[in-house]
Amino acid sequence: GDGERDRENEGDGKGSTSTPQYLAKRSGTKGSRKMYLTYYFPFLNWITQYRWSYLQGDLVAALTMASFYIPMSLSYAENLGHLPPINGLYSFVFNPFVYAFLGTSPQMVVGPEAAGSLLVGTVIRTSVDRGAIGDEDDEMNARVAGVVTGMAGAVIFIAGLTRLGFLDSVLSRPFLRGFISAIGFVILVDQLIPEMGLSKRAKHVGGVGHGSSAAKLVFLGKNIGRAHGLTCGVAFGCFAIIMVCRQLNKHMQPRYPKVAYIPDRFIVVVLAAVFTWRCQWEKKGLAILGNVQSSTGSPFPFRFPFIPSHMEHVREAMSTSFLIALLGFFESSVAAKSLGGGEGRHGEGIQGMPISANRELVALGVANIIGGCFMALPAFGGYGRSKVNASTGGKTPMILQKAVLSAMISVVAYSLIEEAPHDIMFFIGIRGWSELILMLIIFISTVFYSLALGIALGVGLSILQVIRHSTKPRIQILGKVPGTQNQFENAEEHPQTLEFIEGCLIVKIPEPLTFANTGDLKNRLRRLELYGTTAAHPALPRVRAVEHNKNIIFDVHGVTSIDGSGTQVLAEIIDGYVARGERVFFCRVPKQSNQVYKMFERSGIVKRTGGARHFVKSVDEALRMTESETMTEFYRDHPEQDER
Repeated sequence: GDGERDRENEGDGKGSTSTPQYLAKRSGTKGSRKMYLTYYFPFLNWITQYRWSYLQGDLVAALTMASFYIPMSLSYAENLGHLPPINGLYSFVFNPFVYAFLGTSPQMVVGPEAAGSLLVGTVIRTSVDRGAIGDEDDEMNARVAGVVTGMAGAVIFIAGLTRLGFLDSVLSRPFLRGFISAIGFVILVDQLIPEMGLSKRAKHVGGVGHGSSAAKLVFLGKNIGRAHGLTCGVAFGCFAIIMVCRQLNKHMQPRYPKVAYIPDRFIVVVLAAVFTWRCQWEKKGLAILGNVQSSTGSPFPFRFPFIPSHMEHVREAMSTSFLIALLGFFESSVAAKSLGGGEGRHGEGIQGMPISANRELVALGVANIIGGCFMALPAFGGYGRSKVNASTGGKTPMILQKAVLSAMISVVAYSLIEEAPHDIMFFIGIRGWSELILMLIIFISTVFYSLALGIALGVGLSILQVIRHSTKPRIQILGKVPGTQNQFENAEEHPQTLEFIEGCLIVKIPEPLTFANTGDLKNRLRRLELYGTTAAHPALPRVRAVEHNKNIIFDVHGVTSIDGSGTQVLAEIIDGYVARGERVFFCRVPKQSNQVYKMFERSGIVKRTGGARHFVKSVDEALRMTESETMTEFYRDHPEQDER
């Protein structure tokens, strides 16, 4: 049992202090199985700490969340996802319920987002354009949404099992800002059509409904005279009221924190419904949502998304689902890290729930796979709503004006865009022109062509940046600081203030060597030998004399690890130096018991350089050895000088 393994680890000798059983025993933990169970199923941790005193705050927060986000979820499904509105509600039922059992942040609220909903709508529109489904076929639209949600969940679930919690770092900040701002602009333009009462006309104009934002702007400009006055008044009036309340909340919340619990959007929805009923606006042409029900007639229809008949939709949704997964996990990880594991001040709240990126991936993955089975929209954590500290629920409103829903979505779209000017000014201030160009490319391609192109360009350019950064060797040529004994600095940064040691090329490798960054190592070392810098153009004639490279000194203090490919490339480089009669020294190498030194031994690098005596503790010691060996060779080659 556990006790026997603990005793074995105690007598294990070397390495026993790093075993989980030993550490658990040191901390006084009893019952390691329970410890692991509560770690992988956080529900078992926080439910045992729940107090009745939390109930009042949870109920208030839950009602507030329902009043805010039930109308929003209907809007996301109807206006962005092109789905029956009830499928948006499913995202606030099943996904948060599953996340409550597996998630590591008890305060985070999981639900649909504007960006993910719009991307689902893009897949549905593409399927309609290909003729795979009908434009008005709500049941098939819902099934395609279930496939997209299920695939997004499967992507991050597999990523969690394979411990790829670092994936949220793959997408660069300029890509995220450019893409999210473009999504906000696309949503704003999309919502102008129903806000102006032009939805029916847009369906009869070829290419507008599924066209680019630029095409929709042209359509709006040509048809502005046909706009429905009442619809415009309700939509833009509600938009203005919500924006004013939003600004008041920002200014008042620091002094009056409870202002955040005022459901301004729910109040707007209720007032609009009352006015519609009293003034008979529906008879005057104001479109309403009507009854909210499932497209299949069942309140909770179950359709497994990964069945053979859905394979054509799987292929269509592959890249979009991957991006939804990345964007959703990125926002969720930001929210989880900001909220923490639930601990409040002075030990209040849920304790002992550390945030784990990999467990978050598993929790969100399972939640979206199950949500996909019920054809829900993709749902992830959002910091804005998670600050309320609750999960959601509630009944479906029956009288909702589509213009009001569009106005609420426009507010969300505005919030996606409003941070872009700050980021643009920041990058201008630091002269980050490459970041600004990336943002501009993604924004223009998304707005003037399609979301698919924006996705492809953004992800492709971000991955290229990561690959370029990881494959670029950061080797440096070192020069001695005048007046010091053992102080060396990068000679490429301060060439005029450093001393260069005659007959020696001192090269610093400040990073681990892997297959990724050793591919170009030979070429960059060659440039150092020829020009004394890696920035020189290879067409230039040789600058450094051959005599300056008789002794090659590698400072490998930064090489904390090395793989087989890196070792092979380095061995080939050493062979080239030895074949040309150049001496090679290594300084500040890890201890002989270290994996790096063992790789040097196994590959023959130690033997080829002259044995362990060429592996020294400092650059200065290596320089003294070069002088000693130079003198020895000189007297060996000129014995008459030795006799004198």
